[in-house]
Amino acid sequence: MIEDVSAGKRRDLRSLIINWPVYRQVTGRDDLGRGDAVRSPHTELARPRTEDADRVVASVCPYCAVGCGQRVFVKNIGGRDTVTQIEGDPDSPVSRGRLCPKGAASKQLVTHAGRQQHVLYRRPHATEWERLDLDQAMDMIAERVLATRAQTWQETAGGKTVRRTLGFASLGGATLDNEENYLIKKLWSALGAIQIENQARI
Repeated sequence: MIEDVSAGKRRDLRSLIINWPVYRQVTGRDDLGRGDAVRSPHTELARPRTEDADRVVASVCPYCAVGCGQRVFVKNIGGRDTVTQIEGDPDSPVSRGRLCPKGAASKQLVTHAGRQQHVLYRRPHATEWERLDLDQAMDMIAERVLATRAQTWQETAGGKTVRRTLGFASLGGATLDNEENYLIKKLWSALGAIQIENQARI
């Protein structure tokens, strides 16, 4: 019985050594260790995360202003389209399939469990956040913007016509694309704001 156990251990050890990539590299024809020597049952069974996608949608990375092309892989899971992977688009003349670390991690913008999906509002002097309906939140913002504009409007300054307000400013973030920034600039300029900026690292 003891001999059987030790024989089994010897067989396991022999199998372990024979299947060790370094041993296969030294004793086989794969001198550089980039072929058969490093392949295993695990690598043979591995499949790309994009293999079972139902469709691929061409998109543009939302970070900064470079506009790198992206391929968004979508799969229908439980009757709902779900983003399963985002990769660089090799057909993009801007990035030729490459993405920076932020762009490569942009799948988290739509799939991360910690992503906020509801409007949260904390009233003055309150200690807790409350959930608001999106339409209600948009109405509150519009009312405050118009009230601030009315209170801080300057028709003239120093004897010159300026037609402006210094009561509010706009600071865009990295997840705004060029088209959104264009519309934001037009909106705030039309409202009379002069402090309009975009910061790609926010």
